[in-house]
Amino acid sequence: MSTTSQNKPEHTSVDLKEIISKYTSHWKWFVLCAILALAMAYIYIRYTIPEYAVQTQIQILEEKSSGSELDVFQDLSFLGGGKNKVEDELQIINSRSNYIEVVKQQKLNTKIMVQGNIIETELYKNPPVNVNFIAADSIVNKAKFQFFITISSSTTFGYTEEEDQPVKIFAFGKNIPTPIGDIIITPNVQVFENYKDKKLRIAVSPIEDVAQSYRTKVQVTNPGEFSNIVNLTLEDPIQEKARNILNSVISIYNKNAVQDKQEIADRTSNFINERIADISTDLSSVDQSAQDFKTEAGVSDIAAEANVNLNVGVANQQELANARNQLNMASSMQDLVANQDTYEVLPTNIGLSDPTIAGTTDRYNQLVQERQRLLKSSNEKNPVIVNLDQQIAGLKRSMQQSLNNSVNTLGMTVNSLSGQQARFNSKIYSSPAKERALRDITRQQQTTESLYLYLLQKREEAQISAASSSAKSKVIDPAFNVSKYPVAPKKSLIYLASLILGLLVPFSIIYANDLLDNKIHNMHSLEKLVSDIPVLGELPKLGKKDNKFIVKEDRSILAESLRIIRTNLDYIIKTKQLQKGKSNIVYVTSSVPGEGKTFLSTNLSMILASTNKKVLLIGADIRNPKLYTFFTASDVDRLAKPSRNKDAGLTEYLYDNTLEVRDIVNPMLIHHNTIDVIYSGRIPPNPAELLMSGRMKDLFENVTQIYDYVIVDTAPLMVVTDTLLISDYADQLIYVTRAGVTEARAVNFPIKLQEEGKIKGLSFVVNDVEASNLGYGGKYGYGYGKTQKKWWKF
Repeated sequence: MSTTSQNKPEHTSVDLKEIISKYTSHWKWFVLCAILALAMAYIYIRYTIPEYAVQTQIQILEEKSSGSELDVFQDLSFLGGGKNKVEDELQIINSRSNYIEVVKQQKLNTKIMVQGNIIETELYKNPPVNVNFIAADSIVNKAKFQFFITISSSTTFGYTEEEDQPVKIFAFGKNIPTPIGDIIITPNVQVFENYKDKKLRIAVSPIEDVAQSYRTKVQVTNPGEFSNIVNLTLEDPIQEKARNILNSVISIYNKNAVQDKQEIADRTSNFINERIADISTDLSSVDQSAQDFKTEAGVSDIAAEANVNLNVGVANQQELANARNQLNMASSMQDLVANQDTYEVLPTNIGLSDPTIAGTTDRYNQLVQERQRLLKSSNEKNPVIVNLDQQIAGLKRSMQQSLNNSVNTLGMTVNSLSGQQARFNSKIYSSPAKERALRDITRQQQTTESLYLYLLQKREEAQISAASSSAKSKVIDPAFNVSKYPVAPKKSLIYLASLILGLLVPFSIIYANDLLDNKIHNMHSLEKLVSDIPVLGELPKLGKKDNKFIVKEDRSILAESLRIIRTNLDYIIKTKQLQKGKSNIVYVTSSVPGEGKTFLSTNLSMILASTNKKVLLIGADIRNPKLYTFFTASDVDRLAKPSRNKDAGLTEYLYDNTLEVRDIVNPMLIHHNTIDVIYSGRIPPNPAELLMSGRMKDLFENVTQIYDYVIVDTAPLMVVTDTLLISDYADQLIYVTRAGVTEARAVNFPIKLQEEGKIKGLSFVVNDVEASNLGYGGKYGYGYGKTQKKWWKF
């Protein structure tokens, strides 16, 4: 009990021990849930088919080393031959189309299962029967169908499409009509005898669904960012089946890669052949154009001919210049000889090419010089001189004749050389235009020819590359078993998870219940809410077979609880008596009906009477009286009867001024405890006004002098105002709360009434407390009061 604020902590702190005790108090539930969870885990592991891990490892080869056919066009700059990334190859390996091919290749869409008592096992290798479908693959591959067969003999078997249907007998090898077409079942003689009288389930699933399931189960991983290694892992109950699936995945991946390269090679060859045909036609056209141009121009080699014409033209020009010089000198010499009247020497070595003229000129000059010497010693009449004159005249005539001939000849030569020079210049000047036209044709011819030769070379390279095409990957490790132990179910993990789940369930329930709980559960939880208001004690929860009244020398938990309340109540009453005299009127009330105020009033009266005190119990809840129901048991006796009215109660006393207190008091003997009781009486039409009567005050003034304790069972405070109307007469007010029913905020109502002065002497009692919550987690009675718990409460 707490009576003063000094007994309360100054601040609210988290009580770790209390929090832990909320869970440890239910330890048996934790143990039970943990055992159940572990048992369920054991059953799950026991009847779960174990799975084994199978792995294969491959290396993605670089594109260059695999001889990509696209490398043919790298030089053309319109197609690239860059290498694929490993991330892309992972997606290609794990593609849906690959797994569809695997399912078709391994026939995984048809399963033969042998049924056991609880689980069924797949027969992957050497099944006892072979199933053949007559329908088209397009129908079977999309079908979802199952049927059951029972091998009854070496020639017949039972067939049914539903597990519980009667079987039909068919012979092996006969057509069986089904929704997906006729099927034929033949026996596998090697293992046939081992499965006689066993039931087999044959399931046909759509290929796409099976492929998607294996695509999800196979893990394709790359161990490093810059690594070309790829790991494929599959977990399956049948290790051989898993190995075959992984090997098929790799095989189909490599086969598809080679087919892709072959397809590219074929397209490349076709493209090159088409281009070669087109370019061959273009090349023939260009060659014909070159031929026609040379034929029309009359040349075979323009450059050579232009060079020859240039050289010949230069030589002809030199001859022309020389001839013109000769002609000029000859003409000058002719004029000189023709105009010379005196005997003078003529110029010699002037460059004339005619030797006759040169010889004649020399002879002429000799005769002139000789004449000039002779004239120095003789005269012109000298016969020698005359003879010389005659010779000189003859030479002069001969010289003139030669010069005339030479001038004529040189003139003709100059004219001829001039004509030739004009022809040479014409050819030289026309050569650039012809050469340019021919060069355009030649360039086109060379370009077409080089492209033609290039494509011929690339066609050979493409054919060689296609012939040497290799797979994209290299198998490092064929599919192998990672471990001889199954990887699923993981026993330790399942047991651990089950244990955690088993402990988490009660923990979550307790935590959620505590989180959502806004009720009072025991004296300790109430003391945290009521500050310095005293809590007298708590009453245990009673079973249906437990006594509702205490007996003499009772050592039950209820009796011990009431003794604690009695002790605390006596302490408060004696304290008040020291201050203001006798204070023995005790009200018992609650928030709402059903919280146990009448139960407490009755038993409190009896526990007080057990100490040989005079106790009066008054039923002041005149709207809903309950004392009558408490005093109808076989152990309750009336010791005396009212002298005037045996059925008179409180309401009759308040109405009838002629009645006295002794007329409404009923002495009761309850299990050897004697108390006086005043019943509520008949329910009046105006209870509030009746309680406000002055007779109520007279009643309390009379009984307080006669009795040691006056216990008043009043109406609930939060329902009606009856208790507040007579609250001034109370020396102590016990407010009853019920564990698990009264909300925590409800206790604020009486506290507020006391703060407002409407009630006084407030104290609390907690009723209907679970045995595990009594006190501060302990129990009263010291083992005297033993209770039989239900099996679910441990």
